[in-house]
Amino acid sequence: MDSSSSSSAAGLGSLDPQLQHFIEVETQKQRFQQLVHQMTELCWEKCMDKPGPKLDNRAEACFVNCVERFIDTSQFILNRLEQTQKSKPAFSESLSD
Repeated sequence: MDSSSSSSAAGLGSLDPQLQHFIEVETQKQRFQQLVHQMTELCWEKCMDKPGPKLDNRAEACFVNCVERFIDTSQFILNRLEQTQKSKPAFSESLSD
């Protein structure tokens, strides 16, 4: 999550709950679309030598492997960020005391 979405999410508390939910869902959709675009671009550059009417076996295997690695990496990063966020509040609370 970037700083602009976290700051905008913090300001959602005073909004109507339905509107707040709608904004959160749309933000998640946007993030997902960005990930798909990023993955498509990365894997296309890595796996596609010369576009043709049909994927050859090597390109198909490369795309499958690329997508799986991209998903694994994204999941690892998300898990790592969650761990960091869980350990961070205790640290920030001790600073405010």
